[in-house]
Amino acid sequence: MSDTYSDTYYEFGTPAERWDRARFFFDAKEYVTSARILAGLVAEVPEQVAPRLLLARAYYHSARLGKAEAELNAVLERDPVEHYARLMLGRTLERQGRHAEAAPHLRMAAAMSGELPDVA
Repeated sequence: MSDTYSDTYYEFGTPAERWDRARFFFDAKEYVTSARILAGLVAEVPEQVAPRLLLARAYYHSARLGKAEAELNAVLERDPVEHYARLMLGRTLERQGRHAEAAPHLRMAAAMSGELPDVA
């Protein structure tokens, strides 16, 4: 199957259909495919947090941590109190070995959720 055919398939349909397709692939742990679909949706509606957050999760699970970090920062620019984005950013930074940068995000996420932080 050529990339042109694949791209056409992923781009087919309404935004709602593509959102459903992206979530289907994400749930099936096909994170790269989900990210390909979501990247187009995010480009169309950059102000919406949900597609961007799922894109960040797909990047995280497919070990594209730099891309995950960029999307999470974009989410937090739009919605600074998005608890899950804050938690994911902390975990993404940890996974990159950037523990000192991760700690404040993890503490904020814990405070937002009402949990006691378990980071130094």
